[in-house]
Order: sequence, then structure tokens, then C-alpha cells
Amino acid sequence: MKRVNVYLAEGFEEIEAVTVVDTLRRAEIDARMISITGKKNVPGAHGIVIAADDIFESIDNMESDMIVLPGGMPGTRYLGEHKGLINVIMNFAEKGKPIAAICAAPSILGKLGLLNKVEAVCYPGFEDTLKGAVIGSNIVSQGGNFITSKGPGTAIYFALYLVELLRDKETAEELKEGMIVQC
Repeated sequence: MKRVNVYLAEGFEEIEAVTVVDTLRRAEIDARMISITGKKNVPGAHGIVIAADDIFESIDNMESDMIVLPGGMPGTRYLGEHKGLINVIMNFAEKGKPIAAICAAPSILGKLGLLNKVEAVCYPGFEDTLKGAVIGSNIVSQGGNFITSKGPGTAIYFALYLVELLRDKETAEELKEGMIVQC
């Protein structure tokens, strides 16, 4: 079974994290919420407290098949300042393992210089943080091993795209139909 770590920092965008985890689990993908705060309960940007599955320091973060960075503020800033997570991101990038980021979170990848000549999208207004990227126009974009999306309203499409990558198009289509996702 594929494993995906979705990282949570205080002030993460709840829709982006929960939609991804819920959709991946429906596809029988082991999606785990990992807190970088040192505590299991992590408050989101809109005051919704989520109980993470694990704490960053208590797991082997390199064992997952993909990592996901939800956006939100100040969550994105905290994710980008966490030295351990930055090491994981750089290791994944070096190995060509998939890294997915949505909303403001692609800015982390841009600031690390990982998006040079790679198509990427982000929340409107954050484009200047995607250093060297080719700014795409779709709501979900893939450039190499980097998958990016624009924001809360695109979270379900982002999640279904991840299902397609990790499982297959048929599973993604079945979920789309079953969850009444339009277009």
C-alpha cells in the first residue's frame, strides 16, 4: 500500500489537508497527517483543531512514497522554517520522489530553488515566490516530481490527481463519480 505524509503546522489550511487525506484514504492509500509542532493536536488557520496521526520526530519521514504540503497562513511559513522537514523535502527532490504542495505551500519549493524551469501553480499573489518556475494556468499542475495546486477550492481536484498518480485513473474516476465531483 502506498503511503503519503501530509504535514501539518499551526495555521494550516484545513480544507487542503483534510480533503487530501480523506480522498487518499478512500482510494486505500495510507495517508498520514504528521504534526511538525511536537504535539498531536494542531490548530488550523480557521480554528479547527486536527489530531495528527504522528509527530514528525517520532517517525521515519523518508519511508513515505509522497509528501504533501498544505497551504494556509501562518502554516506555510512554519513548514518552510522547519529544518527537519526541509531536509525531507530536499531528500525527496534529490531522489525524484513526488512532492505535492497546494495554495501558498508551493512557495516553500520555490524558495528552496526546486522549481527552476518546472511548471507550477500557487495561490494568486504568491507567483513571485516560485523562483524560476514556469507559471501554469491549470488548477493542478505537474512538473517533474512536483505537483502543485492553487488553493482551497481546488483541493478536491488536487487530491483526485494524487489518487491518479498513486493508484490509477480508474480509481480517481470512481471516486470523482462517487463523491459527485463536477467537471
